[in-house]
Amino acid sequence: MVDFHGWNMPINYGSQLSEHEQVRNSCGIFDVSHMTILDFKGKDAKEFLRKLLANDINSLNEYFDGLYSALLNESGGILDDLIAYKLESGYRLVVNCATRESDISWIASQVGDMDVSFSERTDLSMIAIQGPNALKVLSRCFSTETSNELMKKRPFEGLMEDGTLVTTTGYTGEKGVEVMIDNEKANSLWQKAIQSGASPVGLAARDTLRLEAGMNLYGFEMDENISPLECNMAWTVSLKDKERNFIGKDSFELKKKTGDYHLLKGLLFEDRCIVRSNQEIFFDEQKTKKGIVTSGTYSPTLKKSIALARIAPSDRETCLAEVRDKIFTAAIGQPRFIKEGKIVF
Repeated sequence: MVDFHGWNMPINYGSQLSEHEQVRNSCGIFDVSHMTILDFKGKDAKEFLRKLLANDINSLNEYFDGLYSALLNESGGILDDLIAYKLESGYRLVVNCATRESDISWIASQVGDMDVSFSERTDLSMIAIQGPNALKVLSRCFSTETSNELMKKRPFEGLMEDGTLVTTTGYTGEKGVEVMIDNEKANSLWQKAIQSGASPVGLAARDTLRLEAGMNLYGFEMDENISPLECNMAWTVSLKDKERNFIGKDSFELKKKTGDYHLLKGLLFEDRCIVRSNQEIFFDEQKTKKGIVTSGTYSPTLKKSIALARIAPSDRETCLAEVRDKIFTAAIGQPRFIKEGKIVF
């Protein structure tokens, strides 16, 4: 167990490798109650969130559906990444626990005289059920009607059953759901899911799973000085409504226009080595042209070392890294290695 931003969290429940493989091949269950859940109400809630978020919640047509977005500062840097949901009572944001205090402070400072209020839902737990057998497990945890509806849902769509929000989102690159449920009901769902075939998964496997899937981690791939353009999140910035002015818009558009930014890429090493965050990579033996690793690990699925790295735009297909005085070569590709069990790098 480790202290994870004030939460006592398991690194693993026995074996990081077996937990990783369980999610890729069957079904894993994660306690992600450390995530911060904020509910928004008021007649101006929609307009407020259209100003606050880089993505446009106006695209949420159905209740309980979600939208991945960035929370930007005025200079276009990422204060946090999050998922926004449309509820019958208003809207919900799920933000990172590492940025909980700064997020809440920033959001409160932007309200002004708008008719909007928000509250933290400490009465809710959050459980993720992920893997190719996730829906099979869910069919034994929820009513037949709910299970059948979930089968029809596309990514980022959801439903509500007796106050429990179930959405087809996750942080592993596999099919599955995240469940926001009353604290009093969470243990029962956890036990039922395990009895139905899910295996508990800790923080270590969660990190290797998300890295294989090319999913960002705040403080590594992004922070308040990194633009969405620099961490494969430009697609989460909606510019469709030209009349919508959201925080950081001008800075984002200027950076996009000038092209003065690096890109997040995936690295795949043929020879076994582990590169870590903040390690430099280079493109010539003189090390005159460099990039920086944001996250690196050994991929249990690929059986090779992988990394995400920020590099200058180019058509280069390989780069070099020095590990323990030895030079290793990596292929450069898109910042995603696995999608729903398939190799996509």
